[in-house]
Amino acid sequence: MKKEWQICKPDIQSVENLSNILKCDNVIATLLVNRKILTKEKALKFLNPSLQDMRSPFSMKDMNVAVSRIYSAIKRQEKILIFGDYDADGVTATSILLEFLNYVGADVSYYIPHRTKEGYSLKSIHISEYAKANGINLIITVDCGSGSHSAVKTSQDAGIDIIITDHHNISESLPEAFAVVNPKRHDCTSGFHNLAGVGVAFMLIICLRKYLRDMNYWQEKPEPNLKDLCDLVAFGTVADAVPLIDENRIFTHAGVEVMKTEKNRPGISALLETCKIEKPYIDSEDISFKLAPRLNAVGRMDHAKLAVEILTTDSLETAKYIVKSLNDLNIERKHIEQKIINDIETYLAQNPKELKKRSIVLSDSRWHEGVLGIVASRLVDKYFCPVVVISTKNGVGKGSARSIPGFDLYKGLSSCSRDLVQFGGHPMAAGLKIIPENIERFKADFENTVLANTEPVDFTPRLIIDYELDFDDISYRLIDEIESLKPFGTGNPEPIFMARNVEVFSSKIVGEKHRRMLLKQPGGKIANIFNAIHFNAFFGKPLKDNFDRIAFRLRWNRWNGQKKIQIVVEEI
Repeated sequence: MKKEWQICKPDIQSVENLSNILKCDNVIATLLVNRKILTKEKALKFLNPSLQDMRSPFSMKDMNVAVSRIYSAIKRQEKILIFGDYDADGVTATSILLEFLNYVGADVSYYIPHRTKEGYSLKSIHISEYAKANGINLIITVDCGSGSHSAVKTSQDAGIDIIITDHHNISESLPEAFAVVNPKRHDCTSGFHNLAGVGVAFMLIICLRKYLRDMNYWQEKPEPNLKDLCDLVAFGTVADAVPLIDENRIFTHAGVEVMKTEKNRPGISALLETCKIEKPYIDSEDISFKLAPRLNAVGRMDHAKLAVEILTTDSLETAKYIVKSLNDLNIERKHIEQKIINDIETYLAQNPKELKKRSIVLSDSRWHEGVLGIVASRLVDKYFCPVVVISTKNGVGKGSARSIPGFDLYKGLSSCSRDLVQFGGHPMAAGLKIIPENIERFKADFENTVLANTEPVDFTPRLIIDYELDFDDISYRLIDEIESLKPFGTGNPEPIFMARNVEVFSSKIVGEKHRRMLLKQPGGKIANIFNAIHFNAFFGKPLKDNFDRIAFRLRWNRWNGQKKIQIVVEEI
């Protein structure tokens, strides 16, 4: 879909002030101001993320209660069960808590539900058929549990305490658990509402380590360096697409640094190797587009316990064995996903009236529910409207929903709650369960809700241009300074530049549809002819040899120990 280009126009005085204070290029000062970083203090913290700058995790509601109860369970050798979610956020959260509790000598195990057989979050059946049967005394949920009212009631009746750690939106009432550590609970004033589930679990570990220190526990064994867990915190945080600001930026920066070292855990090393990622150059984009899809694939197509196993194993041989399964499952996932996309495209071509609506709601009994979230995301990318896709296998409707920035999906589903058996999630992504007979009514209600809560302008995708940049101003130093703004992701997007009057000096098609070019600007310095790549540019039509303007990213292209400036064309 054609995007509307929106060129940022930051306050000139703010840019000059920041440039003078930091002694940096005006381009970098502009990028910082575009990200609402206006003071020296904020700029220095942004450019130098440090674990020392974290706010106190003890400010989270119920945190003290939670760590005190866990400490008692450790001392009494009670059986602790970590109950996690099956996505990358959930399995990384499970893994770091499992690793820490094993280190302190707790009697701990974990449980990840099967996505298609058991569904999301803790349920009463998990208490009655698993926790009771295995003599569990304390359950700690990670990345789930905020809506598990019946499970909490069942656990109370069974004499099992539950500590919920989660980051999902909460309905009006909280489960009556022993503790609910969720920064989105209405009475939590910590300001940590952007944390991923793994971020909340990491905060719990930080507080538990401190509590154990106060109890003189670390006289018995060395106090662990929790930075070593940040690789998995970064992994889950980036994979869950939460804003990479504040603590999320700190965790991700620290975690990427850990991934680059020899301390790298075998599972991460095996994933890097299979993705052909050079360890010194790994960044958040590699996590998003290469590592996380493989880890998520196992939970979508099989059982996510494999993901926990690869992240927690001490054996590189075991990790390499597991990563082969992850690769196979990821390939299978892509095939199934494409088949569903093809089904939907065929249906929409035959029913064009569906695309005149402000939302897309589709269902089919043949669809694999494990890939519906990815399918919904791809449809949003193409049609730029809220999308809900539902699988009605076995007479039960299970769906995934994705949204656009102008529409709060969680609130929208709340308005349609009469149609739904269950739902949960965020403003941009959610899951739901529905009786198939209610889908048509839900479809109408959801469309009306979208219409009532959006404006026409919300349905025009925007390409945010950070800065208009002539090729003569591109330099090695500039790209190094741009790299200092990493990690990029939600909340801190990779900068996009614009250049006018660009000519194609030479070009060729690579990989069937990508266009590799040499680009220049007329009148520019002869030395400033740059390598460029435009992905998905060729579809059999004649290609232009000049552009009125291009939107692009600036990166290093590293190959065989060398690096060259590369323009990555975003749009022309």
